[in-house]
Amino acid sequence: MPRRGPFKTWFYTRMPIHKFWQKHYVNYLAPKNLNFWYVFGSLSIVALVMQVVSGFFLTMFYIPTEEQAFNSINNIMQKVNYGWFIRYMHTTGASALFIVIYLHIYRSIMYGSYKYPRELLWVIGVTLYVAILAEGFTGYALPWGQMSFWATSVILKLFGTIPLIGKQLVIWLQGGDAVTGITLHRMFAFHVILFPLIIIILTLIHISSLHYVGSNNPLGIDTSKKDCINYHPYYTAKNLVGIVIFLIIFALVMFYKPSMHGFFIEPTNNIPADSLKSPENISPAWYLTPYYSILRAVPHKFFGAVAMASAIAFLFILPWLDKSPVRSIHYKGTLSKIALLFFVVSFLGLGYLGTLTPTPINIALCRILSLIYFLYFILMPYYTSYEKAKITPKRISQ
Repeated sequence: MPRRGPFKTWFYTRMPIHKFWQKHYVNYLAPKNLNFWYVFGSLSIVALVMQVVSGFFLTMFYIPTEEQAFNSINNIMQKVNYGWFIRYMHTTGASALFIVIYLHIYRSIMYGSYKYPRELLWVIGVTLYVAILAEGFTGYALPWGQMSFWATSVILKLFGTIPLIGKQLVIWLQGGDAVTGITLHRMFAFHVILFPLIIIILTLIHISSLHYVGSNNPLGIDTSKKDCINYHPYYTAKNLVGIVIFLIIFALVMFYKPSMHGFFIEPTNNIPADSLKSPENISPAWYLTPYYSILRAVPHKFFGAVAMASAIAFLFILPWLDKSPVRSIHYKGTLSKIALLFFVVSFLGLGYLGTLTPTPINIALCRILSLIYFLYFILMPYYTSYEKAKITPKRISQ
């Protein structure tokens, strides 16, 4: 064991960071059969750090007022040294963060990482996902372009459907009876202070909970120490490969296709906000469009808001809906595999339809896909109970 100098000895006796590092990273045991799907958890941390760093520099030049917000964005892009780089890093990073989070959630559902003993870990993760959705929504308002302004107006009005407190809540969020510069300033406060603080706290709790109950694995079976290896250096090296590939793809998009044909940066947002002229098609950022499609699928405003909220609420109770005796999709029956396929197709379809103009055909498709989305959860207790699951091995080595 290497000898410590006087300063290290003094420091470690008062701040045992090395013990925390050894326990939660170096000596943390993880199943030895984790595949590439498990890299997205680490990538979400990388993307989150990139958002914090780029957002910190953007706040140095951004002015959250109705008169200056849009111009300050242009100033960052055109006059600030490497301002274009920082802004594109932030806008591309927002989409990258949600892409890896959605893949991380899909992996958790596919391998049953929400089942015993990880129910609370799953609930904390979904809560973290909701906080990141809120962070994405408040950030979408800050450019103060046409789409930012009108999407913020539409979504904030949904809070008015909450019984008893809805109207007062909308007035508080808007800072008045309409979306104005006061609203922008409040969205800025939420985006820069409140939600990042919540996200960081929930992330730490999520990681701590994961290390307490242990990682799941593709087979979804319990593991012993014989089936595990130290996280470092084995999964450190594996994750580094994934991080390098992620950063290469990220750089290619950021430098060559930062708007991704209007997918990452809405073209309408290049026009200053005008409260007297609404865009032809109002839609939020792409990572919110699946829920926006569910909202549009229901003709009644209140029930549409309830359906949209229920789409997320079902995720919280997923551990108690799945009655299968096994965790992983590898050992579940055919019904579970078909249901998961339809669920993924419905979610992707709803996300795409949410970006389109609400024609009668698109609305009809939204209703069909919304029905498929909800049936995945509603019918889960039945098809997971009656389908025949395969016998799982007792150990990974089998």
